[in-house]
Amino acid sequence: MADSRPYIGGQAVIEGVMMRAPKCLSVAVRRPDGSIIVREGPLRAKLLTGPLSKIPGLRGVIMLFESLSLGYGALRFSAEQQLSEEERQSTKESGAAVGLSVALAIAMFILLPQGLTTGLAKLLGVQWDLTSPTFHVVTGAFKLFVFTAYLSLISRIDEVKRVFQYHGAEHKTIFAYEAGKALTVANVRAESRLHPRCGTTFLVVVIAVSIVLGAGASPVLLPNAHGTSGWILTFLLRLALLPFVAAISYELQRISARHCTTGPLRVLLYPGFLFQKITTREPDDTQIEIAIAAMEMARVRELENAADGATRDDQVHVFADFSGLSEAVAQIGLPRAAE
Repeated sequence: MADSRPYIGGQAVIEGVMMRAPKCLSVAVRRPDGSIIVREGPLRAKLLTGPLSKIPGLRGVIMLFESLSLGYGALRFSAEQQLSEEERQSTKESGAAVGLSVALAIAMFILLPQGLTTGLAKLLGVQWDLTSPTFHVVTGAFKLFVFTAYLSLISRIDEVKRVFQYHGAEHKTIFAYEAGKALTVANVRAESRLHPRCGTTFLVVVIAVSIVLGAGASPVLLPNAHGTSGWILTFLLRLALLPFVAAISYELQRISARHCTTGPLRVLLYPGFLFQKITTREPDDTQIEIAIAAMEMARVRELENAADGATRDDQVHVFADFSGLSEAVAQIGLPRAAE
């Protein structure tokens, strides 16, 4: 990518795509009537742009929590666009729903694998000490199994399939942007839907790191763990290690994205690519248009802010179709992506 080209990453949302540049963010969504709504504005994530975001290790934890917050906001905005005005007024955001989602994730991806490992040991009639590498490796294998099963099952839901298609459109658009190509539907469609910096790949790295870190920390921090109390303490230790797992995983993914995209080291990315084959689908042209819309608005707003130093409040734009958005981008007077 050229030095003048700002780094932009993304996320699929409901019938849309979010794109995030260093200092701004845009969310483009296709409404039920076919129109396109785009919300764009400054990146309100002080930790992501502050000095702490430059510190290796700490920046991984910051990136995780800020990304979850920004992603949830974009997802909520996209969901609102699929509702009528009456439905929006009657729908209230619930903090309990967010808390329940976090609890379910912990139960499914931490508590359940550990429980399955204990159950398997009893079924086989073997004794796996809670501090033994075998216990943690088997738990990690169950994590991978649960993760794979979960993705495979939800991918059968029609609404989720469409989100996965937008995920593919997001990756293809980022690839075209990074290659300096004009952001046309034809150019974007020709790109790969498998990207080395994908969040799915990050989760695979998280599972691998959690196995190693859990196996290493458990004997040191819980040398006498046994029985029910030891089982609970082991579970709590896994929760406590999550920030460290996130920090290490983030640094490893940064390294792999820089040094493993070509040559023999590319083989290290294949496990993540295999899971991306589940979480991404080939998009249709209308979905690619939405990804391009999000990218173009994020890109031109980033360049505009860099040019005049201004930071405007959030702006919402509604376009009848994709051509209307292209005209609006051209009127801003900044170079197109390929220029």
